[in-house]
Order: sequence, then structure tokens, then C-alpha cells
Amino acid sequence: MLDPQLAGHVTFAPAAPDLPPLAPGHHNLGLSAERDALLVVPEGLEPGRPVPLMVLFHGGGGSAQKILPMMEQHALTHRFLLLVPQSVFPTWDIVIAGNGPDRERLETALAIVAWHFAIDPARICFAGHSDGGSYTLSLGLTNGHFVTHLIVSSAGFMSVQRQSGAPRVFISHGVNDEQIPIERSGRAHAALLKEAGYDVTYMEYNGPHAWQPPVVGLAVAFFLEPVPAGATP
Repeated sequence: MLDPQLAGHVTFAPAAPDLPPLAPGHHNLGLSAERDALLVVPEGLEPGRPVPLMVLFHGGGGSAQKILPMMEQHALTHRFLLLVPQSVFPTWDIVIAGNGPDRERLETALAIVAWHFAIDPARICFAGHSDGGSYTLSLGLTNGHFVTHLIVSSAGFMSVQRQSGAPRVFISHGVNDEQIPIERSGRAHAALLKEAGYDVTYMEYNGPHAWQPPVVGLAVAFFLEPVPAGATP
């Protein structure tokens, strides 16, 4: 039997926090001296009220600072927590050799956030672009026991050994993407997930291998909109 951790399982469940909330701003979580995870805390969070959480994964060769502009202003405006991990190596472990140190560090980062904040269990999103989109698909579908939404931008692949739960999925891809052609990625992923019964929103745009601000805005609205009647977050 495959070890759940090797399959990408992350042990996490929102619970009542044990520590005071962190102040608004940027916080390094102390996972490592280099390539630490970053948490963005917006102004105006109501004490004790559950807050949505988005985990944002950078692309290959990227960093928290490079991917932060994709979502930071939305987090500040709409008042959700934004956790931005960084891969140990230039890209995520699953791209290189399988689930390992990045999965472990994500599990620790999520636990640290939950020590300080009451996380809304109906609003936990994985999001990412390029390799980060592939990581979002792979880890998000594996961990639907707590992940409720996936925002997938220009993903190249999905590697899922064990599916869990039924997160809602927003996939976007540029029709002019020469790095990851849309036919074998965005279109194929959307078709497979719809066939499997997932709630999928799929969007194509005229553009290359790059996230687009208007599309990201629609994806954030998808994350924060009320849960449809009868849906299971």
C-alpha cells in the first residue's frame, strides 16, 4: 500500500487557534533560513471570526516575491489570509521526484497559520501558476478533505495517486501558450475533471504563458462566492 505522505496527503484540519493573531503585514514563518514561507495578513480581520485562506504556489524557478503580485492585492482588499510557500529546490518536489520536503513544509506552515487564526473550513484554496498550477492540481485533488477550491493557471500536468473530497476547480489557460500548449493541458485537464464529476469552471484567454489580472479577479470571485445550494465544500 502506498504511503499516504508519498501520495501527497497533508494532515490538516482547521481548529480553534492557541495563540494570538499575527499583526497585519508580511510574516516569515521560520521554516528555514532561506526560501521561507510567507504569510500575508490583511487589515481589518474580525477577532474570532473564521477567515478564508489561500495557499499560493509559485512557478518553476520562481519565489514567493515573484508570485505575490498575482494575489496580494486581492487578499488585502477581500480580507483573506495568503500563505505563499517556497519550494526547497528551484521547483516543487513533485515535479522533480515526487512528494517530499515541500509537502512536509506545507503541512508545517498550515499548522502555524492555524495556531494564530480561525480558518474558515468552507474557504480553503490552493492556487498557482505554471509548475505552481500543476502542484495546485496534484496536491489539491489529493487533499480535498480540507481544500475546498483550486485556482489553476497554465498548469502542465496533474499527478494524483489518491483523490479525496471534491474541491471546486477554476482552470485558466492562454490559447497562445507556447511553453505548455493548451490542447494537452488546460483543455485536457478540464475535460477529465468534468468527466470525473468535479465542479469545474474553465476559461481560455488570448495570451501567452502568463497569468492575466482580469482572469485572476474572476478566479478570486469564484473562491469567495457563496457555496451553491446543495454543494459540499
